Amino acid sequence: MAERNGDKRERRARRAASLTMAALALAVIALVGVALSGPIHRLGLLSARGALGLFGLSALVGFAAAVLAVWGIGLALIARAWRSVAGSGLALLVAFAASGPLLIMVRTAAAVPVIHDITTDTESPPQWVALQPSRAAAENGTAYGGIAVASQQKRAYRDLAPLVLALPPDRAFARAEAAARALGWHIVAAAPAEGRLEASDTTLWFGFTDDIVVRVRPAPQGSRIDVRSASRVGRSDLGVNARRIRSFLAAVARPGSR
Repeated sequence: MAERNGDKRERRARRAASLTMAALALAVIALVGVALSGPIHRLGLLSARGALGLFGLSALVGFAAAVLAVWGIGLALIARAWRSVAGSGLALLVAFAASGPLLIMVRTAAAVPVIHDITTDTESPPQWVALQPSRAAAENGTAYGGIAVASQQKRAYRDLAPLVLALPPDRAFARAEAAARALGWHIVAAAPAEGRLEASDTTLWFGFTDDIVVRVRPAPQGSRIDVRSASRVGRSDLGVNARRIRSFLAAVARPGSR
């Protein structure tokens, strides 16, 4: 009986070791895929959709690795195979590191509307001029989504509104340009006489390009500043454009801004 129990434990230990190796291998592959998805797109080796596909597929592989790791831990505990317990535990941690970013992205996407073009003036959004060719060639184009997009934006981002400064337009424009440069935007066009500033910005990990246009107009109280920020690719921006506009308007309105 003791010999039979010993054989059973040994079989479980071997199975746990196999699961540990498989889980660890898959977890490492998943983490490498997730880690490379952004840089590969930044280097121009993959399209935006290809990079997102690699990211998503790698994260799913990470989920599979996590399942195998949990299974391996269970068997290893029963067999008292402590090395396999440690190895599967390591695989589980690596798998979580690989799949975690996708979970965060999904959670963020569920909390914001599926739109990618945000503006402080939904009735008459600022228009691109210098960036028109780039926008026209991009997946999301130049046209604003109209009432459907505006209504979703107003429900989700009630705080977004034009900024009114008690400054003449030329000084307001100078302050807006200084804020854009301070935020690290790439200035594409600055036309003070037209009150138009165009720029682009890239997302942190994948390096996706978003385009911005700032419009400065005279107002009874001084100047009115409107902003539009839109992604070139993707149906949802995960709230990035709204956050960018908030940061920009806060920088412009901050006391002491030039």
